[in-house]
This record gives sequence, C-alpha cells and structure tokens, in this order.
Amino acid sequence: MSLTPVTLRKPESTDGFALNNLVERCKPLDTNSVYCNLLQCYDFADTAIAAETADGDLVGFISGYRPPARQDTLFVWQVAVDSRMRGQGLALKMLLALIGRVRADGVSRLETTISPGNEASEALFKKAFRLLGAEYSTEVLFSRETHFNGQHDDEVIYRAGPFTQSAPQPAQA
Repeated sequence: MSLTPVTLRKPESTDGFALNNLVERCKPLDTNSVYCNLLQCYDFADTAIAAETADGDLVGFISGYRPPARQDTLFVWQVAVDSRMRGQGLALKMLLALIGRVRADGVSRLETTISPGNEASEALFKKAFRLLGAEYSTEVLFSRETHFNGQHDDEVIYRAGPFTQSAPQPAQA
C-alpha cells in the first residue's frame, strides 16, 4: 500500500468551508454549520489540527478545545478522515501531533465522547491512551433518552490522564 503524503498543520479560517465538506463526507459524523466550522478553524486553531495533501486538499481534521474549568484537558470534539486516507494511520498521527503541541501549554489529560459501537474511534483513542501511558475511564455523558429525545445514540465520555509518556513523534505523514 502506498501512503499518501500529507502535511499536518494548525487550521486557518480559510479551512472552514473545506472542513464542512470533509465532515459531510465522513458519515456518521454530525455535521455543523459552515459558520461553526469557520469558528473551529479560527478561534480553536490552537486545539485543532488539519491534514492536507500536496495539492491542498483537506483530508483530515481534529477539532477540540480546552474546557474552561479543566485547562489541563484537551477535549477532542471530532476526528474526520477522508475515506481515501483511511487505513494509513492518519487519525493517530494527527492526534499524537496535536497532543504533542498542546502538552507544551500544560495539557496532561484527554477527553472525548464516542457513541457505542464506533469501533474505529474506540480503537484510535485506546491506542493513543496506551502510547501516552494514560489510564482511562468511561461513563455515559449524554444519554439517548435524557439528552437526545431518542434521536441520537448515547455519547460515552472517555477520560484519560495524566499522561505518563511523551507523545510519540508520528512517522513522516
């Protein structure tokens, strides 16, 4: 298998429209408005990472933020990888690069929510936790019945940390 080279970088506001298109292609991710994606790229660039090909196509993105009450924590909101890039380890490379960047600002914990049955996301985060030497716990944060009126699967929160290992340097993406 030939790996497609990508550049990992901080997002820019001009990535918002491309991010919206990427998320739409990454079912079953929840879509947001283009405006929301613009804000993710503009106001939350320090806690997000973009992956683009040599020809400028946005093929991967992780959005996140630092919860105001837990500044030592990165909450990962969404991980999007274009279907043609799957199976190349891009999601893990992006996640480890992002964690490596935010650790310099005092982040030592990671949180995310995953719907039950999303085996790819569960495997991604469990591998990252293992590589970071972080214990983790889970619990239902938002329930299908209580929070989503039966219209969305439960969202289980994964809380990991503190990190005991440095984020491994990803192989050349």
